[in-house]
Amino acid sequence: MRVLLISNSTLYGSGYLDHAATEIRDFLADVKRVLFVPFALHDRDEYAATAQQRFAKMGYQLSSIHSTRHPVRAINDAEAIFIGGGNTFRLLKELYDHDLLEPIRRRVAAGMPYIGSSAGSNVAAPTIKTTNDMPIVQPPSFNALGLVWFQINPHYLDPDTNSTHMGETREQRLLQFLEEDNTPVAALREGAMIRIEDGVTLLKGSSGARIFRKDLEPVETSPGDQLDAMLQAATPTA
Repeated sequence: MRVLLISNSTLYGSGYLDHAATEIRDFLADVKRVLFVPFALHDRDEYAATAQQRFAKMGYQLSSIHSTRHPVRAINDAEAIFIGGGNTFRLLKELYDHDLLEPIRRRVAAGMPYIGSSAGSNVAAPTIKTTNDMPIVQPPSFNALGLVWFQINPHYLDPDTNSTHMGETREQRLLQFLEEDNTPVAALREGAMIRIEDGVTLLKGSSGARIFRKDLEPVETSPGDQLDAMLQAATPTA
């Protein structure tokens, strides 16, 4: 399995996927054609055009699944797949509506490279329960692709000690998730990405991540760290 999960599509001070371009090129290697899934945004034509221009600059031909009459066939024929960001609930609902979850799982299990950004990273997890998005539509289930065994929380924000905001911090919300679930969570700050290849899970990019596990203190990680052991659900010792 080869998976690249990017926290955000645009990093402050740079353009669309600029901060991830080197990693994407290295990850895709000899791939020539990429299938794009734009379901997380409403204007899919514009979204696909943006992605096509960016991938062309990197040397890849990109086609969008929303433009084909046979989406399952498109997945079966794809060399690689890229699922972009936007609203995670809308994205997952469309994947269910088009019966695409199992075809994607099957192809990725067979070695097709998978790239997700933001919402596209969320749906690679077992569920979308740790997304930051509003439920603007209702998918049949929160269960997602399950390409990885841990949850993703993209765009992770650290608590602001100078803020007077009285709502829950991102950390508090993730700890609330772990009150109900024991699945570890990789909280990716903007600029961070996770790459899984050859059975190894690495933190890549320009910023760190926090790993949350049930009944354990969050763990700080830095680019270059191997995350496999940290992302295993664990019971604390007495």
